[in-house]
Amino acid sequence: MIAQSNIKLTIALQEPDLDAEQLERRTRILLQDFKELDEVEQASLVQTSETPQGSKAFGGFLIGMLQAEVNIENLQKFLGFVGDRLGGKAIELEVEVNGRKLKLTASSQEELLAAMGAAEKFVQLA
Repeated sequence: MIAQSNIKLTIALQEPDLDAEQLERRTRILLQDFKELDEVEQASLVQTSETPQGSKAFGGFLIGMLQAEVNIENLQKFLGFVGDRLGGKAIELEVEVNGRKLKLTASSQEELLAAMGAAEKFVQLA
């Protein structure tokens, strides 16, 4: 079990109906929401130096991508918040803990719930 390590989560919003400006606006609003949560240790946009293949960049940051760090005690609450805010939307979620990574995708509320459960199990086993 992890006692001291924070869990790093990278979330990529997949909303093809939005243009780049709308997606960036939505990402910044979500980032502000993350920063206001007590459960989040740190939250930021993903910088272009960390560009995954096929991503679009805007102003030094990747469009539609953000990161958050939470401690293990707050993971379930944070994932619940993500589920409430992004349930039914297509997202990619990467969970990193102790140097190990797990990538998940979800495009419905059911898939997001399954992904969140897999993320929690992954963290417990890391």
